[in-house]
Parts: sequence; structure tokens; C-alpha cells
Amino acid sequence: MAIQFTLNGKAQSVDVDPQMPLLWVLRDRLNLKGTKFGCGMALCGACTVHIDGEATRSCITPISEVAGKKVTTIEGLSAGLSHPVQEAWIELDVPQCGYCQSGQIMSAAALLAKKPRPTDAEVDDAMSGIICRCGTYQRIREAIHRAAQMHAAPARQKASPQKKANKPGETAAMMPDEPAAVGAATGGAE
Repeated sequence: MAIQFTLNGKAQSVDVDPQMPLLWVLRDRLNLKGTKFGCGMALCGACTVHIDGEATRSCITPISEVAGKKVTTIEGLSAGLSHPVQEAWIELDVPQCGYCQSGQIMSAAALLAKKPRPTDAEVDDAMSGIICRCGTYQRIREAIHRAAQMHAAPARQKASPQKKANKPGETAAMMPDEPAAVGAATGGAE
């Protein structure tokens, strides 16, 4: 039996076992590799996607539960890295290894959709279930606050993300060239 839902704004139909986890449908059947497998028990948050706007762990969500719903993955969050969270992530060089970042970004985007100006405590609470093996929690919090500022600023005042010059021979106008930063923000890093 085919299960129909909206994926990243487009109608989608898959004919799989209704109990198959959404994560594996996304990665193995639909070739969307931005959503990561971490633990398979909804403990690490690497597999976070939005289902009808709610941050949800896709590793334990049976595909049957998304029938008729809207699913957004890191690949569908924005066109051209234009979401304020993605812009802030790049601007502040949040990722190190990048593995958890799609889950971090999706959770942060869901938080800001509900609370456009979250406190540190609200950020910590919303992000507490997502494990960052590299320990970039302080930069994650800073990027969420930066994204809130960017979102609140009039569009004409928003600057494109810029990287600070911090390496010999690098200029301030250069964008991050680390694969983890760009890959995580786009969902491309496997």
C-alpha cells in the first residue's frame, strides 16, 4: 500500500512496509542523505526532521505516521542556504565534524518558528536532546540567537554570511571552505 505525504513541498508516494522508519525511507528509498542515522532510539537527535512543523526523530517514526502530513528535511529547509539558522551556522563556523548538524539545524529552526526570541534556557531545553560529539554547544546557542536577530532584522539589512579572516592568506570576504560547514548546512555531508 502506497503512503502519500508532502516532502519538502512536493507530493510524495512510497510503497514500503508501513512500519519502516521514516529515516530509512528518506535515506534509502528517496536518496536524501542529509538526515543522519545516529542511534536508532531517538536519543541523539541526528535524524531530526520536521513533521507538520514539529521537530521529530525520524529513526523511530514509522512511515505510516506521516501519511497526509508535511515532512521537511534539511534539504528542504531553504533554497540556497537562505534560512537564518543556516546563515548563522555558516557565519559563526558552528560545525566541527558536522555529523549532528542537520539535526541541530532542524531543531533550531523548529524552535525559532515557535519562539522567535528564545532565552538561553529555552534554547538549552529545545536543544538538549541533540548530542554533539564535538561539544560545540556554546556556538550552537550563539548561532540560534544570531539567527533570531537575522530573522527579526528587515530583509534589506540582512548581510550575506561572512567568515572572519582567521587563517593566513584568508580574507574576511571568504566563505567557509570546510566541507562540514557547507555540507551540514545543505544536508550534503554524508
